[in-house]
Amino acid sequence: MMSYIHNENSRVKIPALVHFTRLGYDYISLKNCQEKFDEDTNIFVDTFCESLNRINGKNLSITETQKIIDEIKIVLNADDLGRGFYNILLTGYNGLKLVEFNSDCRVKNTFQVVTELTCKNGNDEFRPDITVLINGLPLAFLEVKKPNNKDGIQAEYTRMNKRFRNKKFKRFANITQLMVFSNNSEYDDNEIVPLEGAFYAASSYEKLFFSHFREEDTSIVNSLKPIDTQSENFILKDTNLVSIKSMPEYQTNLAPITPTNRIITSLFSRERFFDFLNYAIAYVEKTNDDGITKIEKHLMRYPQFFATKAIEQKLSAGSKNGIIWHTQGSGKTALAYYNVHYLKDYYRRQGVIAKFYFVVDRLDLLTQAADEFRARGLYVEEVNSKDDFVANIKTTGTTNNTGLDTITVLNIQKFSEESVARAADYNITVQRIYFLDEAHRSYKPTGSFLANLINSDKNAVLIALTGTPLIGDGYNTKDVFGGYIHKYYYNQSIADGYTLKLIREGIATKYRMKLQSSLNEIEMHKGAISKKELYAHPKYVTALVDYIINDFKTSRIIMNDETIGGMIVCDSSEQARAIFKAMKDSVFSTALILHDEDNTELRRQNRNAFKKGQIDFLIVYNMLLTGFDAPRLKKLYLGRIIRDHSLLQALTRVNRPYQKLRYGYVVDFADIRVEFDKTNKAYFDELQAELGDEFKQYDNIFKTTEEIHNDLQLIKDKLFFYDTTNAEEFSKQISAIKDKTVLIELRHALELYKELYNIAKLFGYEELSDKFELVNISALYNEVNNRINLINLKENIQNAEDMSAVLNHALDEIDFQFKKISEDELIIADKFRDSLERVRREMQGNLDPKDPVYVTLMEELQRLLKKKHIEELTGAEMKAYIAELDRIRQAAEKKNREDQMLTKKYENDPKFMRTHKRLRDAPPPLATDSVLYNVLVSLKHQIDGRVLTNERLLDNEPFFVREILPLIKNGLSTNNIQFTAPQVKYVGACISNEYFTERNWAN
Repeated sequence: MMSYIHNENSRVKIPALVHFTRLGYDYISLKNCQEKFDEDTNIFVDTFCESLNRINGKNLSITETQKIIDEIKIVLNADDLGRGFYNILLTGYNGLKLVEFNSDCRVKNTFQVVTELTCKNGNDEFRPDITVLINGLPLAFLEVKKPNNKDGIQAEYTRMNKRFRNKKFKRFANITQLMVFSNNSEYDDNEIVPLEGAFYAASSYEKLFFSHFREEDTSIVNSLKPIDTQSENFILKDTNLVSIKSMPEYQTNLAPITPTNRIITSLFSRERFFDFLNYAIAYVEKTNDDGITKIEKHLMRYPQFFATKAIEQKLSAGSKNGIIWHTQGSGKTALAYYNVHYLKDYYRRQGVIAKFYFVVDRLDLLTQAADEFRARGLYVEEVNSKDDFVANIKTTGTTNNTGLDTITVLNIQKFSEESVARAADYNITVQRIYFLDEAHRSYKPTGSFLANLINSDKNAVLIALTGTPLIGDGYNTKDVFGGYIHKYYYNQSIADGYTLKLIREGIATKYRMKLQSSLNEIEMHKGAISKKELYAHPKYVTALVDYIINDFKTSRIIMNDETIGGMIVCDSSEQARAIFKAMKDSVFSTALILHDEDNTELRRQNRNAFKKGQIDFLIVYNMLLTGFDAPRLKKLYLGRIIRDHSLLQALTRVNRPYQKLRYGYVVDFADIRVEFDKTNKAYFDELQAELGDEFKQYDNIFKTTEEIHNDLQLIKDKLFFYDTTNAEEFSKQISAIKDKTVLIELRHALELYKELYNIAKLFGYEELSDKFELVNISALYNEVNNRINLINLKENIQNAEDMSAVLNHALDEIDFQFKKISEDELIIADKFRDSLERVRREMQGNLDPKDPVYVTLMEELQRLLKKKHIEELTGAEMKAYIAELDRIRQAAEKKNREDQMLTKKYENDPKFMRTHKRLRDAPPPLATDSVLYNVLVSLKHQIDGRVLTNERLLDNEPFFVREILPLIKNGLSTNNIQFTAPQVKYVGACISNEYFTERNWAN
């Protein structure tokens, strides 16, 4: 008996090789290969020589080509992860192009694949399943496994890490630009350690990082060529597997939609592969405090790639602004880096010089961004003053003479009315591109910073980057920067392994009251006393710190990881200092990060020390809640309410992947649930609007010229009695005012005046230019603000003197106790939205809507969604709903899977699947499943044959039934089934109903 071939070769590798031929690759046989290849590099010498001559118009000999390979071999011996070779690949060798990247001439390149090409050095060797050759250069390889293989895809992960640590394989690691690992399974989005799926990675001497790839451009599949039978037969014959061609398993795995073939299409389609080679690779160089420099090789993540393509499409359509909504931790700085290269070439092809700017709103983010760009090899121009930027914006060139691409990193406060671009000399066309980091924060349209930025170059491209766009009331990010260019949500980032889920630990604060009268006295004066005094009191802080220390010790034990770090977000800077002082006596090391504590350099050193594991805790108030990435930070102790988009920003400080941990933890002393639900609702609303489930109009804050004119008249009346032409006299006048309400109204009028001026400038309302008369508006505003602050200070001093003794006495009589009362996952809204979408897709995929199980599931879903309006759900309710939705989806998946299996039995005809079920479920049962199948599949063939030969047969249903009844009786008798006349009629009715329903639906 012939053995049954059903292994990774027949199931995955051979179908993958055939699929490459769909993409235009030639299969090369090693059996009778006459071509010489260099065993030290696996470069195919003849093909490399022919390609060099064809691309460069040369006539190099094999000997000359071998000399070039010998020079490349020297470059590949470096401990640089192939950076030297990659530069040659992009720029050429001594004027010779190795690869033709010009899109108009890419047909000059040679695309080939080979199987089991040995990578050998001495006695050490390994053989990738498939090697991809461009012009004879082995630039990529694939390792494939069959589904459900032992240890999953981790088997290849472990093996490849071990191989690339072996210095004997250095040249092969350095020449490889891209690797794919697949066990031909769909991704399991709940896995922390990848076990199933098709992943891609860059080479590494230490540890590979497996990335998911989820295709967003469906047109790439539509461009596939049909299988060339001659190429397929050649592959089967060369691999001695001709016998599998007729096997259904082989035919199934030839489909373009298998996980392995999908990722091959996504990464190795000719244009796509060249985009990856040219733009999607980054060498990141980092030097530690010991002066040791390490190099990492990064590849574009798929959301970064498709965002880049979306930016290009937006620009080509004539639009020059928009938003990239990519969740925190998805690599927005890296996205800007990749786009410097991509957009530079995009504009170069149009004869335009591109100048790039990365705009931040905080000095620490400026330093962080500049370091990230330098680490990736960009030349960074830092703008340290407004005058520096005035000089920068007025030039078309750069101070850079290194040959590196340039990006200017600056703080938005450096934009001024004087920083305006001028027309380029010598007919040079310049296009400025601004990447605006954290665009949800300091880009308020009523402020001068945004107006100055836009006026600096009204032809500039503005690309806003945000993880949590401002949405809801007031102004939102889309009002300012236009629509979304590309979106990548939090839940997808979790599925892709770039971020973790969050767990909220609810904490109750209990007081044992010993002196109620003292507390009552505090209550009477609470309007004059800030809570920050209570929360910074030693009595409270001691209990708080005791809880944090014990909890953190326990967390390290539970997580089995002594390297995790914590951050304490304090209620005030006073509490932060008190906690820092109290923590000094603990076993944990701490650093206090406040804007007015220490200097910038010391704060930077503390941040870096924390990232390296040299400090256990960071104690903060407002700083580091956004933009601070430290993967080891896994416990966030939240001591105050944070609102709106800032809340999601703060929570996601603990969501970076670290070791094999599944969650980041938020210890909630402040009870953020209400604020989280409010922010989550706004986030959900925006998701709904963007995904097309509903559309909501947001109020537009921008005013018309008439509205501005009317507001100016009201302001003029408010300021009428004050000397606004002389700031000194104005200061004397307001110093006599003791009524804070009057001063607040005055401040509001001046604030509104500033906003109106900036709006008019932003939208070019030239006709209003003569309406604004106050040139010293900022000085007047500051004077009023200073006066209000002074009055507040006087009131606070007086209240403090009156109440400090009472407060201290009361607090001495209170015992503070902290106790964990809950631990739940924080459900970000897009997880709920994703659950709804998955249920919808699964229910729509049903082939038998009348199935009782399906009907019941649909009723359960309808009842669930009618319980409460979706947009009113709290986080806890979302979690409960998600559990119900997942249960319904899983039941629907099971039902659909069973129906699909039965349908496949009937040659993918759902009519007979449904008929089979109706007859099987009708009492008394007519026959077993296998016997019933024999009857029905024979009836299907006979009835289909009659319908094809007599088109009028389906014009009359009673006639159709009469025609098929004898066939039914004969089929039942042939299979020895005892039947009654009603049973025969029921079989006829079921079949007839299916055929006529199908016909009516088609019409």
